[in-house]
Amino acid sequence: MIEMLTNPQTLLSVFVAIVVFATIVTLVSPMMGGSGLEGRLKSVANRREELRRRSREALAQPSVGASLRHTDEGMYKTIVDRLQLSRLLEDPKVVDKLAQAGFRGPKPVSTFYFFRFAMPFAFAVVAGFYLYVVNDFGLLPVQKIAACFVALMAGFYAPNLYISNIAQKRRESIVSAFPDALDLLLICVESGMSIEAAVAKVGAEIGGASIELAEELALLTAELSYLPERRLAYEGLAKRTNHPGVRSVVTAMIQAERYGTPLGSALRVMAKENRELRLSAAEKKAAALPAKLTVPMIVFFLPVLFIVIMGPAIIKIQDVLKHR
Repeated sequence: MIEMLTNPQTLLSVFVAIVVFATIVTLVSPMMGGSGLEGRLKSVANRREELRRRSREALAQPSVGASLRHTDEGMYKTIVDRLQLSRLLEDPKVVDKLAQAGFRGPKPVSTFYFFRFAMPFAFAVVAGFYLYVVNDFGLLPVQKIAACFVALMAGFYAPNLYISNIAQKRRESIVSAFPDALDLLLICVESGMSIEAAVAKVGAEIGGASIELAEELALLTAELSYLPERRLAYEGLAKRTNHPGVRSVVTAMIQAERYGTPLGSALRVMAKENRELRLSAAEKKAAALPAKLTVPMIVFFLPVLFIVIMGPAIIKIQDVLKHR
């Protein structure tokens, strides 16, 4: 049993099976599962009510010193504080990166530092155990040490790659539905609604196209209600999305707020520009598609095509040679 489990062919078969299963789950899950929009918007609304309750308690009991900030007293926080990982692995942009990926508060920061410290050792231990105990693949000792070092470096950068991947997918979802949200926001503003009510209305309606954008707009509504300046709320939206189109819209809204210019005209221009950006991104992907399809066509399509075309002729030639 141990020899079978440590056989490279068995491990390769298990890896292929996992990849196939993950592919099937990825293709089937959008059809089977729900969007989860109502639950996420409900969580944002619950968080808003919790902030209001804490604010009222802080005003009623100023001596207690109640705080509206999240606190983290978990195991990860304890380990990070004792080992001073925030200084050892200091990253000034970690809060912005986590916010762009949808993780907010101090708890994700502690979790990120903990895994950034633990993952290199975990990867190196797993690689060393496999090479020195299970199967060494005929490698020299220097090559084994180099492989363990590569695994250690991969573990160090794995949390950053994970956060970057989630942030990129989230940004793509937001950007794809952002021009439509601007059109809805323009209609709401020109109908006489305030900017807070318009953002809340658009956030409730845009969830079918992008849950992430609906969540960001719900957070923007809460920040517009509680922050002392609207500029801070707009800048927070730009930091969380980190996209040029969203930043340009935020700049236009801040200028309209500061100088008293009509917000409707600025939103109309920004909506047109964002639609053009979305169209140019789609054209860029379409232009790159033929180059990406070249290798799959050569590897998968051409051999099958040659078999279909030349197979009957080869069979017929073999029959003729047998009769002779």
